[in-house]
Amino acid sequence: MAEHIGVIGGGIVGIAVARALASRSIRVTVIEKEHRVAMHQTGHNSGVVHAGLYYAPGSLKARLCSAGREMTRDFCIDKNLPYREVGKTVVAVNAEEIVRLDQIEDRSRLNGVPGLRRMSAAEMREVEPHVAGVAAVHSPHTAVVDYASITEALADDVRKNGGEILLGQEVLRITQEIGKITVVTSSQEHRFDRLIVCAGLQSDVVAAMIGASPSPRILPFRGEYWGLDSSRQHLVNGMIYPVPDPRFPFLGVHFTRGVYDDVHVGPNAVPALAREGYKWSSISLKDSWGSLTWPGAPALAKQHWRMGAKEISASLFKPLYFREARRFVPELRMSDLVAKTAAGVRAQAWGRDGGLLDDFAVDQVGPVTLLRNAPSPAATSAMAIADYVLETYMAVKP
Repeated sequence: MAEHIGVIGGGIVGIAVARALASRSIRVTVIEKEHRVAMHQTGHNSGVVHAGLYYAPGSLKARLCSAGREMTRDFCIDKNLPYREVGKTVVAVNAEEIVRLDQIEDRSRLNGVPGLRRMSAAEMREVEPHVAGVAAVHSPHTAVVDYASITEALADDVRKNGGEILLGQEVLRITQEIGKITVVTSSQEHRFDRLIVCAGLQSDVVAAMIGASPSPRILPFRGEYWGLDSSRQHLVNGMIYPVPDPRFPFLGVHFTRGVYDDVHVGPNAVPALAREGYKWSSISLKDSWGSLTWPGAPALAKQHWRMGAKEISASLFKPLYFREARRFVPELRMSDLVAKTAAGVRAQAWGRDGGLLDDFAVDQVGPVTLLRNAPSPAATSAMAIADYVLETYMAVKP
């Protein structure tokens, strides 16, 4: 009898994994608790196709982002989906940031970022006339897409190749017997030979169901965006990014012209009070208590409390958010920041020591493969992640 593999999670990574299996003529069934795919991280991000500027050379993020960018571009061309190379300008606003900009340039070149260019202040303003800063690096092939539409197209391929995608089925329990895995959902039981878990914000919850280590745990961070008033969107041509602080795994407030030509400002990064807490009013006592009592919580708080206080303050008080954004575009007015658009929640894995995991992380527990940490650039890398997981952990060749 043909092997039957289950995939838990209907975000872009889970659907890409299912597509890779189905394209290899392997029977696959996706189980997703929501009533459509791409409901969480995939459908709530900025739509950027990253070129690999930030990631440690040789890391999974660096390798899979590079491959994934090309695969995403080719897939969009093949499916006639929008793919716009609007370019990214990473700006040093003062001389103190030049050393960190140098490091970004070095990493980018080691990672093979195509077309990368170092720019003086004058050259920078030829690309982004309204930006302020002393130097920049420019990645002309950084693009924007609609990841929800890409996921829907990937899902169509799964179905065309004989795979199943079951929606509205929340996983309640997983049991293992000799040679079989039973997944009990809110409406059915499913039996598989092997299982791949791509559960994003719920990845540690599902991992606990199969007896995997509780570490790393998911710490949800909400990223909030402001829209830029339509009359002022000429202030941004492509993307304007800060030089990131290497001590923190988030990039800071930035400007992005989206695939449908809107411009948004953000995101920030504030601890969410629920795994799927897209608003301050979304509170889960269970999730919050789990984070507060995690062994790594004191160390994380001690290391990052200043950054956390700054991000929370900017979330609650628009003038503080505006002040951060205006460092890059001095012509920006507070009235240019219009109603907050839909926020996203990042599934950030952290260990017992309080450290935030920087790279993608995969575990193997018997016949179950667990993707434990897949934040940005996971959407960019999704199809490359799928091939990596199948070839490295499942011994499934192209």
